[in-house]
Amino acid sequence: MPILNQPRSVIPGFGLTVGFSLFYLGLIFLIPVAGLLFFTATMSWSDFWSAISHPQVVASYKLSFGASLAGATINLVFGILVAWVLVRYTFPGKRIIDALVDLPFALPTAVAGFLWRPSTPPPAGWGST
Repeated sequence: MPILNQPRSVIPGFGLTVGFSLFYLGLIFLIPVAGLLFFTATMSWSDFWSAISHPQVVASYKLSFGASLAGATINLVFGILVAWVLVRYTFPGKRIIDALVDLPFALPTAVAGFLWRPSTPPPAGWGST
């Protein structure tokens, strides 16, 4: 199809802004990943194995996988319960609970974490040492 027959974009400069945004986000992602790959490429296999099998790193694996398993189990149980109640029954506040269920789709977890963190001061929050 010739370029002249294509409909014009409603938003002027849309392609340029999307390209700039993707380039900027690509740099934010690609520079740290490239640094990580470069650093690990300079390691020997024994150095790499000692780094990933360090007791503190193994403890972080256990904590990450354990927390993920616990969170998924809790989400499974309560998700089925809330879905069952929302589908089967009519009660006051049903639309509010339905909106709260949809909230994670509109507000990603990372954004919620960034908003939650400043609300807890370091002496009392998770950032305390």
